[in-house]
Amino acid sequence: MSLTREQAAGKVMVALDYADAASAERLLSELEGIPCYMKVGMQLFYAAGPSFVEGLKKRGYRVFLDVKMHDIPNTVKGGSNSVTKLGVDMFNVHAAGGAAMMEAAVEGAEAALSSGQARPAIIAVTQLTSTSVQMLNEEIGIAGSVEQAVVRYAELAKRSGLTGVVASPLEVEVIKATCGTAFQTVTPGIRPTWAATNDQSRIMTPREALQQGTDYMVIGRPITAAASPREALESIIEELI
Repeated sequence: MSLTREQAAGKVMVALDYADAASAERLLSELEGIPCYMKVGMQLFYAAGPSFVEGLKKRGYRVFLDVKMHDIPNTVKGGSNSVTKLGVDMFNVHAAGGAAMMEAAVEGAEAALSSGQARPAIIAVTQLTSTSVQMLNEEIGIAGSVEQAVVRYAELAKRSGLTGVVASPLEVEVIKATCGTAFQTVTPGIRPTWAATNDQSRIMTPREALQQGTDYMVIGRPITAAASPREALESIIEELI
């Protein structure tokens, strides 16, 4: 697959895993002009609030709001409605919440759409990339392999009307084979060969993830903790072209 520089940049979701808006702004100033996706997680969203997301949108960024909703259907419907009104391009829910909850997320988003606004992509978390088979079986209480659990949740998410799933890059191929190539995969656990693995156990390089067919790759510390975040991101983009 041959990508233009802009297409390659658009596949990278930079994880703004910061404790406050000022820290995130320093990174944004370094990456200015690179058309990547920005992922706002719980820590930053809870600290900086909706206004930070609105600021990203005003600057032209696509935003993935990574707050992993998991509650009763009516509560998730309300949360989905609120974040859709914020203008986010993507947000996620936990597939473990079940079909009714995921369907409620879709309903909440569609009810919030204003004229001409596209529905945000709604994706389901299958299993976190820190989940090992031992944790899955002994702590979470789900039998079988991680891959089997991920595929089961992916199928449920598709039937519930979601756009795709968050999954390890190791599961992309089987998800696409099961749910179709149009069903999107967002993959954390992406580590360039020159980066530390940190606390993730199911990982792949950016190039390998692209070859598996993933749609988006979430990359945090290899960029945010680099001596030069801009050079790190540029290096990843070059790897994808």
